[in-house]
Amino acid sequence: MSTGDLDQIFDETTSQRTLAPVAVASQVGLMLGVSLATVLVFNILRPNNKIVYEPKVKYHVGNKVPPKPSDSFLGWVSPLLHTKEPELVDKIGLDAAIFLRFLRLCRWLFTSVAALTCGVLIPVNVIFNLKFVKKDDRDVLSMLTIRDLEQSDWIFAHIVVTYAITFLVMAFVWYHWREVVRLRRDWFRSPEYVQSFYARTLMVTDVPKKLQSDEGLRAIFQSVQVPYPTTSVHIGRKVGRLPDLIEYHNDAVRDLEAELVTYLKGGKIGKKRPTITNGGFLGCGGEKKDAIDHYTQKLQRAERAVEEFRNQIDLRKPENYGFASMAAVPYAHIVANMLRRKHPKGTTITLAPNPKDIVWSNLAKTPAEIRRKQIIGWVWLVAVCFFNTVPLLIISLLANLASLTAFVPFLDSWSQNSPGSFTFISGVLPPAVSALFGWALPIIMRKLTKFMGAHTHSRMDRAVVARYFAFLIISQLIIFTLIGVIFNAVKQVVILVGKHQSFADILRNFKKLPDTINKTYIEQASYWLTYFPLRGFLVLFDLAQIINLFVIFIKTHLFGRTPREIREWTQPPDFQYAIYYSNLLFMGTVGFFFAPLAPLVAVAAAVVFWISSWVYKYQLMFVFVSKTETGGRMWNVVINRLLAGVVIMQLIMVLTTGLGFGFKTFKWVAAVPPILIILAFKAYLHRTFQPSFRYYIPTEEELREAKVHSQRGDTVGNRLEKRFGHPALHSELFTPMVHANMTALLPQVYHGKIQNVQTKLDEMGGQATDARVVAGGIKIAAVEERDLEYDPALYQRDRGDDWDTRSVSSSNLLADPKVPYAESGRGSPAPSKIAGYDRYLASGPQADIEMARLDTASDIQPLLPHQQAPGYFDPQAAASRSNVDLGGYGYASPPIGDSTTPLMPSAYPNDAYREAPLHRPYPSQGYPSQTSLSHYSPQSQYPPPQQYPPSQQYPPQQYSPQPQYQAQSRMSPQRVSPDSYFSQAPAPPPGLGDGGEQNMAGRGAHRMA
Repeated sequence: MSTGDLDQIFDETTSQRTLAPVAVASQVGLMLGVSLATVLVFNILRPNNKIVYEPKVKYHVGNKVPPKPSDSFLGWVSPLLHTKEPELVDKIGLDAAIFLRFLRLCRWLFTSVAALTCGVLIPVNVIFNLKFVKKDDRDVLSMLTIRDLEQSDWIFAHIVVTYAITFLVMAFVWYHWREVVRLRRDWFRSPEYVQSFYARTLMVTDVPKKLQSDEGLRAIFQSVQVPYPTTSVHIGRKVGRLPDLIEYHNDAVRDLEAELVTYLKGGKIGKKRPTITNGGFLGCGGEKKDAIDHYTQKLQRAERAVEEFRNQIDLRKPENYGFASMAAVPYAHIVANMLRRKHPKGTTITLAPNPKDIVWSNLAKTPAEIRRKQIIGWVWLVAVCFFNTVPLLIISLLANLASLTAFVPFLDSWSQNSPGSFTFISGVLPPAVSALFGWALPIIMRKLTKFMGAHTHSRMDRAVVARYFAFLIISQLIIFTLIGVIFNAVKQVVILVGKHQSFADILRNFKKLPDTINKTYIEQASYWLTYFPLRGFLVLFDLAQIINLFVIFIKTHLFGRTPREIREWTQPPDFQYAIYYSNLLFMGTVGFFFAPLAPLVAVAAAVVFWISSWVYKYQLMFVFVSKTETGGRMWNVVINRLLAGVVIMQLIMVLTTGLGFGFKTFKWVAAVPPILIILAFKAYLHRTFQPSFRYYIPTEEELREAKVHSQRGDTVGNRLEKRFGHPALHSELFTPMVHANMTALLPQVYHGKIQNVQTKLDEMGGQATDARVVAGGIKIAAVEERDLEYDPALYQRDRGDDWDTRSVSSSNLLADPKVPYAESGRGSPAPSKIAGYDRYLASGPQADIEMARLDTASDIQPLLPHQQAPGYFDPQAAASRSNVDLGGYGYASPPIGDSTTPLMPSAYPNDAYREAPLHRPYPSQGYPSQTSLSHYSPQSQYPPPQQYPPSQQYPPQQYSPQPQYQAQSRMSPQRVSPDSYFSQAPAPPPGLGDGGEQNMAGRGAHRMA
């Protein structure tokens, strides 16, 4: 090959590779056509597949049913247009509403950026190219970029535009940050949050070994000067391998169900019993076994192991974490805010997450173990990033496919014989391969984050967003650009070698490397102009869920689906916020990156954000649910990354100016100030919005009116232990389920006697169903066709965000809306005649209902004096203000309030006011009337209880800095009493001591009890 031919080839390939209009147009046209076809398919399939496209219409929590779309061709569009944010917050939750607000921010921001850059920079670029660039050296797309302006003073127009983009971003972010803080403030005060038990609970981690007890947790809180005491505490207990055994058992159940349903598909015995191969490698070698017998034996072993472990488990062994409940939600937030940077006794005290959000396997890990796993996790993360350069190299080669024609004869002949198809493939293939390789990365990131010790699933999501975003920026932008630079540098070396240049000339050629770097990342805008149409198509493809329908069809008709799979499939799936946020942030960063360089990329980003905002609004309204509601906790993470994208844009402008003019000219300094402005703006946002975003900061009136819970209510029912105990201690094991028409065939599957019984399935809300007991005592339940779909009422129970809601429902069920008690003139109801009692029995038992005594305000009399717990509320000190100043934390000191405000029946200063309520006799049962006891007055022996306003049920008080508790050696190590922090038993009431006259009130109450 001659030197002239070589130069001609590289000139042609460079023209093809740099922003080839045909490749970009072909990708845009293809994706547009496929996207329109996808929307058409969605509109056709939607009316007849509502369990796929509209599951939330049937499965919703409470009265949060979304607006029902019509079955017409575009009947789903109207609800999207008319459903506004206040209704969205109520129907789909704050996490989903804030995700849609972020999309709204991005679509309008990039619409403004695109209008600015296209209106200002494209005319500048076009005029410069027409004036100073030869016709043969430019094409339609290159004229719209900054490629040929890098050494001209015209580039300062682009620097000015970056200033305008910076101020646009600041204005949009400030406005939406303010609105999100408003939404968070309303959410903190919503009944759904205020009634949640976890909202007034604190989590304590890294508890020292000597303080790993309930008394130790109390000592930790007594050692710091917090203004409110705890109502109950609970130290975590070791559960050993029990969670792994339960998971092993449930996996065995799923495997057995799958084999049975495949073998008995259609109610007929299969021709061959299914087999499984144990051992071997890649299908070679190993021992072949009967699959049904294998999984049945595995299930038997698992059941025995779980039962034995539960019988042997020692709950006396504590863990290094615990929980403490407060009397009210504002109290918990105040204490958490005050202790956010403190570590009393080496612990970390934070607001407790929803128990469904906790990763229990990581909660008990020691700091040393977490550090070790984090080091290993980061090593794996670096390794993944390193090995990802292989697909990046492939993508880079595909993006520069035209340049390879000089080295690959096949590509050369293809480009010569069919230039249209060659250009089409070179535009479509690179982004498709990129999307394929990027599919598994978030899954790997999430597993690594869990391995590295994240305590909650929401924390894992935030970490995945941060790490996956950084990974995409480093790999897809920086490394991808470096590969392009290396590719171009090698190409120049090949040209010089073909010209038989000396080694010195080759080295001198590397002085052009800065110009090569500059041109490379500008020329790669063509790749991103093909990337965004693909992202838009994938968004619409996600709407159609064609792959989901295809997989279900194949599994149903070829292998059969188990009842469990059908029930799980009918539930609304969880929305993967971490993956969607990461992809949106990456697209936003690419849009910022190229906005001043190639404004059409910003236009493409704006179009994709508009499509995404409507598609994901539909998905969140009708299809997906939030796994655990966090109140939009992801917002500050994604906004920080969005601002980082703006900083990257400014750095690229600094690099472009410096490489174009030379860094010695200091013209690049003109692009530096926006970076400093963004950093200062970030500090301002953190100082202004972060406290109100993270914590509930109540006003004085809200403190007075806060719903206050009593210590007795939290401790008597062990509410904290039930709510925050390890789920393995009370979770039910799976029961194998098959279709009802298959149970008659079980005698042909299993040998020996098979017994017919009735069993209750926890998976179906305790519903009784027929079952067969096969050899080994394994129960296999029969599920009727009508019970295959998940029960909406059961879904509402399981999706309830807090166990307190079901406690409230029991009170509503027991109470008559009109007459709370039978009209018999009694001071309190007779237990056998509670109104609504028959209705309660007719409804059957309900899970997790806490039955509490129905005391009324008039029944509370302080008959028995109670010794005050050290460091806890002192009724005599309630009239004075706390000397703990909350002003430094953004709170006002709780006011004293009006002393005439009556005491709330549901909250009392301490247990002394509820220890022995005066028993009111029932006149209809023949007890002495109240007038027969009028010769004495209990109030004459004890002063009347002091009345406090609601804000002073647990008023702030100054604690002694030294722990004042003493462990009681008489307490059982298995279960510690909530009152074990008393240093001695309470003193007996007057009249019940060794000497002195007996108390008539105490004697009468005892006799009538």
